[in-house]
Amino acid sequence: MTPNMTTTRPQDAMHGWFSRGEAWLDSKGKGAWIAALVLVFIVFWPVGLVLLAYLIWSRRLFNTSCEMRRAPPLGQPVSRSSGNSAFDAYKADTLHRLEQEQEAFEAFLQRLRAAKDKAEFDQFLEDRAQAPKPRPDTDAA
Repeated sequence: MTPNMTTTRPQDAMHGWFSRGEAWLDSKGKGAWIAALVLVFIVFWPVGLVLLAYLIWSRRLFNTSCEMRRAPPLGQPVSRSSGNSAFDAYKADTLHRLEQEQEAFEAFLQRLRAAKDKAEFDQFLEDRAQAPKPRPDTDAA
């Protein structure tokens, strides 16, 4: 055998298959890993536990994409400037309008809940007032 000739050992073939599968799932994203995990649990749950341990150990389920979705700290802008001042002004105005609409809707929901609670309480008091009152026992003399 010449030194330049490559030989394929069973371990290399297994490692190559695993690496290709891992790279493919990584390219599809976190959802593909979760789908694979569920499928493996359905087929053979002990292997699913091993895969879950691997995903936790490799931090594939908790990668930086989750950190980017967190809201920025208060007082910091939501995003950077796009470079187009007209668009940035439109975006800021739209975000401000949406925040106002959200506050108004939350206030509406609060009033709606309060009205529902009051109606339920009034119904309770009315039912209680109409219920026959228990008479004191006259036999205990």
